[in-house]
Amino acid sequence: MRKHGPWTIKETNLVYQDPYVALHVDQVIRPDGNAGQHVVVQIKPGVCVIALDTHHNVHLTREFHYAVGRESVEGVSGGIEPGEDPLLCAQRELQEELGLHAGHWQSLMTVDPFTTIMASPTQLYLATELTPVPNNLEGTETITTVVLPLDLAIRQVETGAITHAPTCVALMLVDRRVSRNA
Repeated sequence: MRKHGPWTIKETNLVYQDPYVALHVDQVIRPDGNAGQHVVVQIKPGVCVIALDTHHNVHLTREFHYAVGRESVEGVSGGIEPGEDPLLCAQRELQEELGLHAGHWQSLMTVDPFTTIMASPTQLYLATELTPVPNNLEGTETITTVVLPLDLAIRQVETGAITHAPTCVALMLVDRRVSRNA
């Protein structure tokens, strides 16, 4: 038995695992003292990159995502490989997905898109001083580049046209930084 905040975990069973996700079912004593169970889904940590050019346009991706069953406009996103530095992952993903290299990188923050039953920490980055390089999409990716003025991207967050949570947070942070430096 081990404490986990106000919970006590009596037993943990790994139900499923692959390179991207692990599903655990914990037998617990809840904060109210009653026995129960809690499911935890651990998703590989990831990155989300907002690429901003000198004209204050953001370079995003449009891609069909299987889980939500529709196309989504997002910052460049990907999973951090075991032992990989998050910044190197962000740089790799920007090149692979959009065919861009950034001369300047700024870490914005780490967000937890889900907190109840999912653990999926995502490091947010701002990439600037952009230059084109060859891209290298993975076999599961069919990505279209979307270039929008930053203010239009912010309006799309506000209206729900852009819904990917890490992208929404990153765009808002980038907008604040650009506004402060204007």
